[in-house]
Amino acid sequence: MPSIKSARILILATHGYERSELRVPLDELRARGATVSIASLTPEPIKSWAEKNWGDTVDVDTTVGEVSVDDYDALVIPGGQINPDLLRKEEAVVELVRAFVKSGKPIAAICHGPWLLVEADALRGRQPTSYASIKTDLRNAGAIWKDEAVVTDHGIITSRSPADLGAFVAKIVEEVEEGRHARHAA
Repeated sequence: MPSIKSARILILATHGYERSELRVPLDELRARGATVSIASLTPEPIKSWAEKNWGDTVDVDTTVGEVSVDDYDALVIPGGQINPDLLRKEEAVVELVRAFVKSGKPIAAICHGPWLLVEADALRGRQPTSYASIKTDLRNAGAIWKDEAVVTDHGIITSRSPADLGAFVAKIVEEVEEGRHARHAA
């Protein structure tokens, strides 16, 4: 069971990530001592979406093609409508998410981020939450959707919106410190 102080956490994002849903976990997990890296489709900085317009950018540490699940203790997927929609169209991204699911390492997705878990067929028979507008998508993928701030099912952490970020980050820390989780095949 790794301490959050020695944990290596990967944030998976591209253009259009909801600013707070990347920045808050990035800053809070680093403040607790974790090493946090951002992976994207290309090595260039990625642009956020902040409320109703494009926001600032964040530097990318690595690309999806360079990532090995073995190098990380957990995966975080920020939402926003654009970010997970672009990511779920990329087979290498979907395969990376599937590899994290298979590894039993904690996976955290917020807002529209669970769309990527749907694409990886990681929610069938599991209990997640999400932004309310995609609950039907999750149900259609075989999930048992809950309307709660944070829902965890065998190390798969999901949350609804930026309003739930405090509980979301706290649950990430808890699940990382618990370590790997046995998961049934989705």
